[in-house]
Amino acid sequence: MKDKALYFSGWLLLVATGFGLGETAVKSLTPASRTSAAPKEEAGRVVRVVDADTYDVLAGGVTYRVRLLGVDAPERDQPYGHQAADSVARLLGSDRTVLLTRRGVDLYGRTMASVRLPAAGGPALALDSLLVVRGWAWAWDPKHRVAGRAAQQASAVAARRGLWKCGAVGVLTPRHWRQFNYKNKRRYGVGCTW
Repeated sequence: MKDKALYFSGWLLLVATGFGLGETAVKSLTPASRTSAAPKEEAGRVVRVVDADTYDVLAGGVTYRVRLLGVDAPERDQPYGHQAADSVARLLGSDRTVLLTRRGVDLYGRTMASVRLPAAGGPALALDSLLVVRGWAWAWDPKHRVAGRAAQQASAVAARRGLWKCGAVGVLTPRHWRQFNYKNKRRYGVGCTW
């Protein structure tokens, strides 16, 4: 069994280095490097909002490019992409303190994490749920670990909040948007007015 794990780790390292990933990114993907301890939450400071679901967070003296788990927000060049990113930037403010739980690294070298916003006198709010409820992102939870996420999105669609302002018809997910070429992006890039 150990030989299989070593073979798998070596194969993964070979494939990952072909994609330009370093050995540290590969170690976060291999089963042997996972620990049974739950990830720890740490305080961090948002120093830049890249887009609605990607941020630069300074935590423990290190700046991480964080990709928020549980949601998929519009790309910057997609309809509502700028509005969603600006809304998140206003919510997070400049140098907002957040609670960060790192959960690995994706293929692009970003730290996958859940982010919570400390609330004065109350429980911290999950940023992913907040984005879905306000209509700034799609609920994206393929393993259905967060109960009620689909209901949060249905509520945002029914209330026509954020990217659902003109209804659900014709709204493209970021996954589909990224597959378009420039010509199709220009054709379908016109949404209703914000």
